[in-house]
Amino acid sequence: MPGVMARALRQDLRQVDFGLRRFRLRPGPARGVLEASGRAFLTGLNASVEPGRDALGQRVSALEPELRGFAFEGAGMGCALLDLLLPARRGRVAALLNGPAADYPHLVHVGIGWAYARLRLRPSRSAGTDPLLRWLAWDGFGFHQGFFHTDRAVGRHRVEPGVGSGPRRIRDQGLGRALWFCECADPDGVALRIAEFPVERRPDLWSGIGLAATYAGGADAGELARLADLSGPFRAHLAQGCAFACAARRVSGIVPAHTDKAAEVLAGTSTGVAADWTDRALGRLPAPSTLAHYQRWRAEIRYLWERKSR
Repeated sequence: MPGVMARALRQDLRQVDFGLRRFRLRPGPARGVLEASGRAFLTGLNASVEPGRDALGQRVSALEPELRGFAFEGAGMGCALLDLLLPARRGRVAALLNGPAADYPHLVHVGIGWAYARLRLRPSRSAGTDPLLRWLAWDGFGFHQGFFHTDRAVGRHRVEPGVGSGPRRIRDQGLGRALWFCECADPDGVALRIAEFPVERRPDLWSGIGLAATYAGGADAGELARLADLSGPFRAHLAQGCAFACAARRVSGIVPAHTDKAAEVLAGTSTGVAADWTDRALGRLPAPSTLAHYQRWRAEIRYLWERKSR
């Protein structure tokens, strides 16, 4: 049975080819950078559903250090799929978070959302183990919809039935991350695409752009500056997404040069200071667990950026 399940869940790495996905293609390194992160994601997913205990650790350690977070995001999806499909043997997500992915809690919780989206479910209150980060499953849900159902989620701006306004905001942050991939890290393409959405959805989309541009990379300093200019009234949301990415990178202990540059341009500060904003904002909240806590967390990060920028 484990081998049969692994074969059913294993994914072809060619799925992330931008040409096959009909994403924007442009000269320069962006496509290679973003496709590499997608392949790392699928590498982690495939390894996590293999029956052997050591497959995941071996596959992830063979990747470039800055790509390992994507692999653990994929592993979060794989472990969540197995927990959902084989409920009598749950515990894989918890084991992942307490084991090899202990330094990647943000990415694992995002990956959980991919599993729900793949099974056409909505992330439940029990998605993940952290009372606050579990809301990131909605972010992963949104990324999945934008990446694999681009015409519907991006082109036609459709939101899945049963998704309320609160979860939709986090879903749209994930959709914004997917837009960074769909537009191949092109600032003007991103801005034009977001401008097509209803105005009330744009702040969360820009938050996702800031997160992806900082964590995944793909843009040079000039393009990041252009992105900041184009964000206009949603500049604080772009910075908030950037801070989220800085925090996730710092927790992992692996901070690539493109993250430092994005923090400098998009948040106007260092990676460390931007990551500190997420901790300081969290310290302003009571014991966090609800959706309202998560949204307040994001708002407090924006406040800290705005206060610094005055």
